[in-house]
Amino acid sequence: AGLDLDDIADLLQQLPDQIIQEVLRSMDSQNRHRLEQVLSYPEDTAGGLMNIDTITVRPDITIDVVLRYLRLHPKIPDMTDNLPVVNRKDELVGILPISKILVSDPSSSVRELMNTDVITITAEMPELEVAQLFERHDLVSAPVVDNNRVLLGRITIDDVVDVIREEAEHSFMGMAGLDEDEDTFAPIWKTTKRRSVWLFINLLTAFMASYVIGLFEAAIDKVVALAILMPIVASMGGVAGSQTLTLMIRGIALGHVAGANTRWLIRREAIVGLISGLVWAVVVAAVAIWWFNDKTIGIVIALAVVINLVVAAIAGASLPSILRTFGVDPAIAGSVVLTTITDIVGFMAFLGLATLFYA
Repeated sequence: AGLDLDDIADLLQQLPDQIIQEVLRSMDSQNRHRLEQVLSYPEDTAGGLMNIDTITVRPDITIDVVLRYLRLHPKIPDMTDNLPVVNRKDELVGILPISKILVSDPSSSVRELMNTDVITITAEMPELEVAQLFERHDLVSAPVVDNNRVLLGRITIDDVVDVIREEAEHSFMGMAGLDEDEDTFAPIWKTTKRRSVWLFINLLTAFMASYVIGLFEAAIDKVVALAILMPIVASMGGVAGSQTLTLMIRGIALGHVAGANTRWLIRREAIVGLISGLVWAVVVAAVAIWWFNDKTIGIVIALAVVINLVVAAIAGASLPSILRTFGVDPAIAGSVVLTTITDIVGFMAFLGLATLFYA
């Protein structure tokens, strides 16, 4: 089976301009014009995602005429759940569901049966917003129009599934600090070079955390147990922050998190962090007191855990919005920045409190 024009466009956008021109020259004028129309839009917009293989009908014809018209086509485009209804200027005036065509009186007109309350997509709409629209309204397909409601094409659920899969892959790879184009079988030097960037950034942040520890060297020398318990505080903060960060990034991707509810979500996560901190502080303190037979160290680590879990929750909830403000992808940079914050705050809280209590 041949590829749809939108799939051909997706492939061509990955190739050099010279090859694109050669492919276009090899096509007949009609298909070349249609393909150039799709290629004129950015790949990550509705225009670049749409398929222009669409069967349209006029509002003033009967269902019988529609059925005879459909039989003239050797194949109906995939995922055709309705037919766009357009006027003589190709402006969208409604959609005619296939289900109505099958069960309605053949003498009925399209105008009588068509739905005029149509969810439309503009060609410039980002592909993630398109995916959110499909999810919100359980769409199988949706028409793409320009600013004058002239029909340009349609987007189908199979294209949207590809967008969702690519976004999930991007987020998954980003959480590990990897580029979404990372290839398992890429040359060793190329892979090493790509991964070195975030390894270097992580090294710098690790030195920052080590510097903070060095500030409290005297306290660690005095109470050896501090060195043993330090990783617990940092680790719990890191896990708590990562949970919040992952939920926020997912919420942003799904369109559930926006400027209107960001502050409320930050406050909510801070409360969750406080409750979790209090619960686990009791557990950690009990273990520390039993282990070292020292009530003071139990109090110190309990307070440090509460502080770090609250800060981790606030940081995890606010970082995505802050990073997006500076044009940084939170899926890629969020985990590195969050780890730095939870490590530094955890070490400062734990060792700082220990210095005060053991002074």
